[in-house]
Amino acid sequence: MAKAKWPIHGEITGPIVMIGFGSIGRGTLPLIERHFKFDKSRMVVIDPRDDDKALLEERGIRFIKEAVTKKNYKKLLEPLLTEGEGQGFCVNLSVDTSSLDIMKLCRKIGALYIDTVVEPWLGFYFDSKADNASRTNYALRETVREEKRKNPGGTTAVSCCGANPGMVSWFVKQALVNLAADMKLDIKTPTPTDRDGWSKMMKKLGVKGVHIAERDTQRTKQPKPFDTFWNTWSVEGFVSEGLQPAELGWGTHEKWTPKNAKKQKKGCKAAIFLEQPGANTRVRTWCPTPGAQYGFLVTHNESISIADYFTVRDKKGKVTYRPTCHYAYHPCNDAVLSLHEMFGDAGKAQPVFHVLDENELVDGIDELGVLLYGHKKNAYWYGSQLSVEETRQIAPYQNATGLQVTSAVLAGMVWALENPEAGIVETDEMDFERCLEVQMPYLGPVKGYYSDWTPLDGRPGLFPEDIDKSDPWQFRNILVR
Repeated sequence: MAKAKWPIHGEITGPIVMIGFGSIGRGTLPLIERHFKFDKSRMVVIDPRDDDKALLEERGIRFIKEAVTKKNYKKLLEPLLTEGEGQGFCVNLSVDTSSLDIMKLCRKIGALYIDTVVEPWLGFYFDSKADNASRTNYALRETVREEKRKNPGGTTAVSCCGANPGMVSWFVKQALVNLAADMKLDIKTPTPTDRDGWSKMMKKLGVKGVHIAERDTQRTKQPKPFDTFWNTWSVEGFVSEGLQPAELGWGTHEKWTPKNAKKQKKGCKAAIFLEQPGANTRVRTWCPTPGAQYGFLVTHNESISIADYFTVRDKKGKVTYRPTCHYAYHPCNDAVLSLHEMFGDAGKAQPVFHVLDENELVDGIDELGVLLYGHKKNAYWYGSQLSVEETRQIAPYQNATGLQVTSAVLAGMVWALENPEAGIVETDEMDFERCLEVQMPYLGPVKGYYSDWTPLDGRPGLFPEDIDKSDPWQFRNILVR
């Protein structure tokens, strides 16, 4: 591990309570140690498993082996977050814990809060009695947005601040600034200061949509065995979201709708969902290293929040512009194989889940960025090309995928400390420049690439296809049917 002088970004004056100590929790811990002044005797980690308890014991950090549940969360968390003087900070990196309920508790007692996803209590994702509309991330996000509307302001709670959702929303804004400069766009403010300015800027640039375009090329030393699900980040998280309906922000330029697409009846109505699982839904996209590729249309909060944030309405409230936005994810090869096995068995997950750590990976990068398409320069990808080799040099206990997430958690925590009374916020609403300033040392090469690729390249081929040649960037051409 290379030694470096890391900046101290602030002081956490009260207790730190980390919920969850899986791959992301392990990776976040050393970043908290590097960049914050805090009392280690006032930090506690809660997790139902004690696999990595030794990492905490050697640091003198308290560990509680327990699951945070709907029945016990108030009794368990409130005393921990209010003990002693100063302002507590809850870092929620777990699965099967309600982000909304814990967020509300933290704000009630004046503790700062951050998470990487709007997570529900155990049972939500696989509730056979619930309809698909209620199992979407749209529905989960709306619960948090409703709470924000009912109780504006107050103690800061940062919602959905990992790599994606999270960092990619900051990438979108930087990509727009870059596009505006390269296209010599005539605008008064090169960097807008509010939502209205950003949405009008995207519209003026002619961006039709955004892919969260990712390619994970990290490779293992050993081949994956049968009956296991391997991934470079939380398998529980990936399986859960992968079995939710495919979901995407729905743009105003779209002229065709899939037959199994459904609209949401309440809320911002910025997204639709398909009556099929996201991890079994393929889309055409582009990343710098592989070029054209297939990705999975897995539901993510940013697919909705970005489409919502960049919506333009007229004075009567009618939507006049909105970009299409969705995830287009090609995970590592072992995860793709794991998905094929799972869906081959009617969606039944394998009995063994395993997250590949930095010692099991031989090489590769996680190329994670945003592809802004449909404008005069066709398509522009901007993002991180972090390798597992560089990750080993700059941060312990994680692979490249993990560091993109944990460094975003770090940036969100810094922003929350610097803006402690901002209320409930999504990453789209935060200062992207400040957050990227904190995160950049951990992202490897962060670059922009223009491409002349479109989803119509090479089509139709040997077989007839239902495509729209008048506009390459129609979802009709992007969805693999």
